[in-house]
Amino acid sequence: MGKEKSERLQTSLLNAAEKKVLVKLAKIQPRWVTSDFLTYFGVAAAVLYALFCWLANINVNYLWAACFCLVLNWYGDSLDGTLARVRNTQRPKYGFFIDHSLDAITTCLFCVGIGLSPMMNMDIALFILAGYLVMSIYTYLSTIVLDEFKLTYAKLGPTEVRLILIAVYILYIYNPWPDVTIPVMGMEWTVYDCIGALVAVILFSIYICTLAADLKKLAKQDPPKKYVKQ
Repeated sequence: MGKEKSERLQTSLLNAAEKKVLVKLAKIQPRWVTSDFLTYFGVAAAVLYALFCWLANINVNYLWAACFCLVLNWYGDSLDGTLARVRNTQRPKYGFFIDHSLDAITTCLFCVGIGLSPMMNMDIALFILAGYLVMSIYTYLSTIVLDEFKLTYAKLGPTEVRLILIAVYILYIYNPWPDVTIPVMGMEWTVYDCIGALVAVILFSIYICTLAADLKKLAKQDPPKKYVKQ
């Protein structure tokens, strides 16, 4: 479907500064660096991120490498579209399709990586993944139905999410709190499990609030029709 003419709603905290940095980076890329290369580079970085998260069970300092992979993922994932626009080589339908298809894989790798790490239980990490994927689906529905491509919610976009994740990993490296557990529904959750569950709840809450607001808007645009018996 493409929907390449949909309005891009990007209101994240770092959006203005990030755009300037990305344009500068795009202008200095060698010719052999293409948008497709950057897209796959970002996915490869996400795979390495998940690997280093798993290795952190052996040595927690592997989380530093995982954080670096998040930076590499940002480089590939955020720069691919900017590079195409700077070089005027956009492929709207192809780019939209491949970018967001691989985004789904990357999101899974991010959350599974958290679950593979010693920081958080896998069930909590998958709870976060469910919330994030619900928001992603909603974004694509808004693109089709409302012609609004919502890249941010509550002033947070993918870049801010990566930075928050890096901050939490660094906090864990220096403050793992291994002996602090909280009983929840018959299970013992760590402090980081509680943080993860809170993040998932926030994602689902944003989804519900945004859904209610957009349904109200759509109800006015597309009111119910009266049945006329033939």
